[in-house]
Amino acid sequence: MASSHSSSPVPQGSSSDVFLKKEVDPTKHIRPVQSLPDVCPKEPTGDSNSLCVAPSLVTDQHRWTVYHSKVNLPAALNDPRLAKRESDFFTKTWGLDFVDTEVIPSFYLPQISKEHFTVYQQEISQREKIHEKCKNICPPKDTFDRTLLHTHDKSRTDLEQVPKLSHYLDIVEVNIAHQISLRSEAFFHAMTSQNELQDYLKKTSQAVKMLRDKIAQIDKVMCEGSLHILRLALTRNNCVKVYNKLKLMATVHQTQPTVQVLLSTSEFVGALDLIATTQEVLQQELQGIHSFRHLGSQLCELEKLIDKMMIAEFSTYSHSDLNRPLEDDCQILEEERLISLVFGLLKKRKLNFLEIYGEEMIITAKNIIKQCVINKVSQIEEIDTDVVAKLADQMRMLNFLQWFDLLKDIFSKFTIFLQRVKATLNTIHSVVLSVLDKNQRTRELEEISQQKNAAKDNSLDTEVAYLIHEGMFISDAFSEGELTPVAVDTTSQRNASPDSEPCSSDSVSEPECTTDSSSSKEQTSSSVTPGGVDIMVSEDMKLTDLELGKLANSIQELLYSASDICHDRAVRFLMSRAKDGFLEKLNSTEFITLSRLIEAFILDTEQICGRKSMSLLGALQSQANKFVNRFHEERKTKLSLLLDNERWKQADVPAEFQDLVDSIADGKIALPEKKSGATEERKPAEVLIVEGQQYAVVGTVLLLIRIILEYCQCVDNIPSVTTDMLTRLSDLLKYFNSRSCQLVLGAGALQVVGLKTITTKNLALSSRCLQLIVHYIPVIRAHFEARLQPKQYSMLRHFDHITKDYHDHIAEISAKLVAIMDSLFDKLLSKYEVKAPVPSACFRNICKQMAKMHEAIFDLLPEEQTQMLFLRINTSYKLHLKKQLSHLNVINDGGPQNGLVTADVAFYTGNLQALKGLKDLDLNMAEIWEQKR
Repeated sequence: MASSHSSSPVPQGSSSDVFLKKEVDPTKHIRPVQSLPDVCPKEPTGDSNSLCVAPSLVTDQHRWTVYHSKVNLPAALNDPRLAKRESDFFTKTWGLDFVDTEVIPSFYLPQISKEHFTVYQQEISQREKIHEKCKNICPPKDTFDRTLLHTHDKSRTDLEQVPKLSHYLDIVEVNIAHQISLRSEAFFHAMTSQNELQDYLKKTSQAVKMLRDKIAQIDKVMCEGSLHILRLALTRNNCVKVYNKLKLMATVHQTQPTVQVLLSTSEFVGALDLIATTQEVLQQELQGIHSFRHLGSQLCELEKLIDKMMIAEFSTYSHSDLNRPLEDDCQILEEERLISLVFGLLKKRKLNFLEIYGEEMIITAKNIIKQCVINKVSQIEEIDTDVVAKLADQMRMLNFLQWFDLLKDIFSKFTIFLQRVKATLNTIHSVVLSVLDKNQRTRELEEISQQKNAAKDNSLDTEVAYLIHEGMFISDAFSEGELTPVAVDTTSQRNASPDSEPCSSDSVSEPECTTDSSSSKEQTSSSVTPGGVDIMVSEDMKLTDLELGKLANSIQELLYSASDICHDRAVRFLMSRAKDGFLEKLNSTEFITLSRLIEAFILDTEQICGRKSMSLLGALQSQANKFVNRFHEERKTKLSLLLDNERWKQADVPAEFQDLVDSIADGKIALPEKKSGATEERKPAEVLIVEGQQYAVVGTVLLLIRIILEYCQCVDNIPSVTTDMLTRLSDLLKYFNSRSCQLVLGAGALQVVGLKTITTKNLALSSRCLQLIVHYIPVIRAHFEARLQPKQYSMLRHFDHITKDYHDHIAEISAKLVAIMDSLFDKLLSKYEVKAPVPSACFRNICKQMAKMHEAIFDLLPEEQTQMLFLRINTSYKLHLKKQLSHLNVINDGGPQNGLVTADVAFYTGNLQALKGLKDLDLNMAEIWEQKR
């Protein structure tokens, strides 16, 4: 279809066109016809004047291309299937099924009107005016080649004068002829070389024919015979394979009867191995054989049946092993049977069989206690089983010795029970470890084999390269047997791989395949169980190392669980007996005996199972706490009664208490055994000798020391109550200190005991008793410190507080003694008058009271304490005397009054130093005088 005049192939409206229109007058020449683009742009076309080495924007922009071909849009959208032309654009494009619908304007697009361009027009109009003005002032320079422009205009004129498209075809043909004329030399050269090419092809064809004839003769003479021999060998090998396949089918046919025989003898591992081997043969060697189409499913059902049989068999074995008589010396029941069962369960990945054994352990532990109670109750004639029906009630009717023997029997049975469980679990553990060891060794062998194969491959490549370099045939080297070991290794690997054909052979001498569990396919390794039974581990155990490791940990946890079960049952047995407060009523000896029995059982189970169970230990600790509470309350009540009846007089010391103190001095804090006969002949002593020092004490303190030793010995007998005993003993010592302070210093004994007054002797005796307790506090502290854990050492601070309280109490007693004399000095010296006779009555009375004080305390307190006390009393005396002399205006002036005072003071000093133990006392009486006025 011809295009309209407006669709000219030359672009219109460009800036260059505008320039051309201004320079060339269209009325003086016709626009030349533009030529089509050359098929070979590198060759020269047209006039030599129109040549241009580089692309030119002036020339190229008017060159015609296929993109200048234009056609109207209705022609492009015309549907030839329609009878008449349609004017609708969418109907022409998409067919008659198109439905014209109204297009809803978008809400997001604004409505554009002329007003939107008003601002732009205003801005650009001024710029346009300036631009036009500049064009008129400065016209563009003439930089174009006039020759090119002339040629271009001529071509354009020619093209505009062509009325039809056929004229373009003529132009194309002229251009093609021109191109051919330019390349005529190359064309005729090709025609000349064609004859030479034909000669070469003829000679080549003859050479190929000759070569083919020679190859055919060589094939006939040298190859046909050898190939025939190879075919015969291949046929023979195929016959051997068929024969072996038939033998294999005959063997597989006997699988089910053989499995039945193995199951009848509980050979589960052999049966499973046979089934697994048969399944593998069916899938690899006998796949697709019609006669065995149902054998695979039958073997699967048989395998499921074996799983159930193994679980039932293991449950039966567990019951028989754990419930056999405990007097039997055999620790493991039918070890070979157990090993076979465990191997079968591992082979089938039935890893939860330990749960069955754990449940059976719980039942057995219950039965052990029940049977022990029945046997013990039946031996006691006092218990009427017809009247008391419940077994627990019958057990509660036992006295301590009977019940203790029953508990000892239960612990003994539990120990044997745990030893049997440990022996059985050790056997299972050995089986698991043997399988794990086999897996690891197999993995190591595979790695070694891979390394050897890689080394052999490298050596083979090197040898082949050498043979090629020497000019030998590789087939000759293989025939000489130099590569035989490599071939053997390759063959063995092929037979060992799951995808290979182990029953196929290249020679008649190859070993026959078998499906027995002891076949060459199943490499085994052996190990020995603790019972001395050899364990043969097959290679087809498909358990991972992680699974085997978890199973080994589960076995160890099951042993721990067995210990926990025994301890839990023992706790229930204890609690059932403790319901009526039976355990809390035990005396110290009975409870210590019970505690030692329980601790021995805990130690035995820890040695057997390797871990300490805490339930029984916790129950013992709970009962120990109750025992400690009762123990402490009894002794605190006893001490309270002793203090309430104490008259605070010096008591004689029986020989047994002196022996008790002597044993502590030897480094042992324990109650000594009573010596029959010898103690009764010895008379009581007046004082208690402790490390060379004499202690005058009251009877309550002697019993307190014995009570303290009972606390310490209880800690030795029951180490678990050390911290509780420390706390209770601290409370007891604090109670003695506070109560004695109330009774003596606070004069509570006047109302409680009925004393008329609290004398200085009472005070001194109380102080000496406190000093005796203070002496033993470091010993007690060291005793507890040796039995505490390092993290519990902070509890020892209680002894520091107690020591401080006791020292404060002792200081208060000393202050009280000084205060008594201070009040006496104040009373007597306030009436002192400096006059004859000498010595005065006041000083005589003072010296008399000082002598009484000395007499009261000298036999109770040590000499150094007596001296210190009298020094403090003398200081009080000097203060009061100095005060009175100042009141009387008596000074040290050498007068008569001074002489009288000096004589009285000398009398006082002489009497005081005449007292026992005060001879060297420095009284320094010169301080009573004031300075001379």
